[in-house]
Amino acid sequence: MSRERSKGIVGIFILVTVLFFVFIIFAFFTVSKLRSTDSLGSDLIVNEKNAPIAVITIENEIRESKKIVEMLLMAEQDRNIKAILLRIDSPGGAVAPTQEIYEEVRRIDKKKPVFASFGSVAASGGYYIGSAARKIWANAGTLTGSIGVIMQMADLSELFKFAKFKPEVIKAGRYKDIGSPARPMTDEERAYLNDLLAGTHKQFMEDILAVRKNRLKKDITELAQGQIFHGSEAKDFGLVDEIGGLWQAGRAIHHELKLKGKFSLRYMKPRRDKFSLSDLLEETEDTLSLIKHKVSTPAKPAFLFQH
Repeated sequence: MSRERSKGIVGIFILVTVLFFVFIIFAFFTVSKLRSTDSLGSDLIVNEKNAPIAVITIENEIRESKKIVEMLLMAEQDRNIKAILLRIDSPGGAVAPTQEIYEEVRRIDKKKPVFASFGSVAASGGYYIGSAARKIWANAGTLTGSIGVIMQMADLSELFKFAKFKPEVIKAGRYKDIGSPARPMTDEERAYLNDLLAGTHKQFMEDILAVRKNRLKKDITELAQGQIFHGSEAKDFGLVDEIGGLWQAGRAIHHELKLKGKFSLRYMKPRRDKFSLSDLLEETEDTLSLIKHKVSTPAKPAFLFQH
């Protein structure tokens, strides 16, 4: 009796496992179809395989450049892609990866046009990258600008004294522990860091001028004091070119370049070297999200705002 019961449990376990993997495989092959037919209006197809406009999303804090550059290279090498649209929603980040992305955008734009669309925030390094594009769209309420460089440190020496904590530092080179929280900064060190940041700030301004010099309505030094502008104000100053969202930018690009066929966008994704179960699970999650979206969202929104 117990042996038959054990066999039954094993059989149920095998059946559940098989059904689980069938569902995972189904989700993997279905998600691409769902994405290709997920439309945001009668004149737009999202993620069509041969869409002529590639969208590369740059969001959150910029800490590394590898994934973004890989997607730029993929879009550059794809013959079906005729233009690249950077969708930027970032407050900025580290200097070096931002400059690496900027340089690749400038290089690729000489062969294949690169445009930019700003989301909620495209500030500091986010604007830096966008400035490399040949044309920038921003929403009226986009927060942009913040053209400047910042370095923050804390002097905790008084707190260390209160806590009777005495750190010991051994160094070679008088600037090696610059910015240490264990002691106040000297005037010489502060001047050294000011010069360092001024040099980086100059690079930032020069790179903006390399593309937008003839479009700015004010001297770059006036616009590059760390101010944040909303999109309409940024347009008045020549920091952006047009007011409009992602799809308005896409339609304008499609029309300007006289692209054939229906207006469509293709969202680029970083290339994956190895396929794993986590990839399948991610595809499953995407599939369920798309199904939920299609079931719960009407074909056209009734209201922009609800009170």
